[in-house]
Amino acid sequence: MPYQELFKLHGQVAVVTGSSKGIGRVIAEAFAEAGAQVVVSSRRLESCLPVADSINAAGGEAVAIPCHMSHLDQIEGLVDETLERWGKIDVLVCNAAVNPHFGPMATVTEAAYDKIMATNVKHNLWLCNRVLPQMAGRKDGSIIIVSSIGGLKGHDTLGIYAMSKAADFQLARNLAVEWGRSNIRANCIAPGLVRTDFARALWDDPDRLKEATATYPLGRIGEPEDLAGAALLLASPAGRFITGQVLVVDGGATISSGRYT
Repeated sequence: MPYQELFKLHGQVAVVTGSSKGIGRVIAEAFAEAGAQVVVSSRRLESCLPVADSINAAGGEAVAIPCHMSHLDQIEGLVDETLERWGKIDVLVCNAAVNPHFGPMATVTEAAYDKIMATNVKHNLWLCNRVLPQMAGRKDGSIIIVSSIGGLKGHDTLGIYAMSKAADFQLARNLAVEWGRSNIRANCIAPGLVRTDFARALWDDPDRLKEATATYPLGRIGEPEDLAGAALLLASPAGRFITGQVLVVDGGATISSGRYT
């Protein structure tokens, strides 16, 4: 294969959950620019349509298919509608996640705990299980789970969320082992703090933001665009020998020894 083709996705169909904004949107746009047919998906159709329309207006090919990841019937519908429209799914990006509890684990409610673990872990597995057999039939496919460096560290206010993200690491490893003989790769991306609506509570406060950037070797938090290259690597032929891994994209946060001045 010519090296210039390594990051191309021509002829590929990619489904990206949670792609109406933030990291998911950037990944969907990057995949479309690389030549993939992209399914833009999040809970509400009216949130997905502008992203799909923007991709199409730029010369790409995208469709909006809403899916609330807390509802198994909608997961089925997302896969069925994609297969009906394009006949296959080559790349699945599990990006949708929730975190209804910001605080110590001692104060989490059972309902909040169940919602975090179900949406961030269990329903990712259900979606993967629905997509993987048709990948195996073609002996090719890539699963990408957008996790978090929270899964690598202890945390005093994001403990349950961090548990779910650590579980996603193991989910990717297990999928890589179970489906590797079918030439299917499964990996996680673990972002650091990124300027998204989802993480607003961690960066919108100036003091909290100053504290975070002081410990990042690159001197800044991430932007959604910083994740596009990592996702494209894992989706494309460039990453064809990478599987079961956690690719940390965090500006050096997890290797930092302390505060920078």
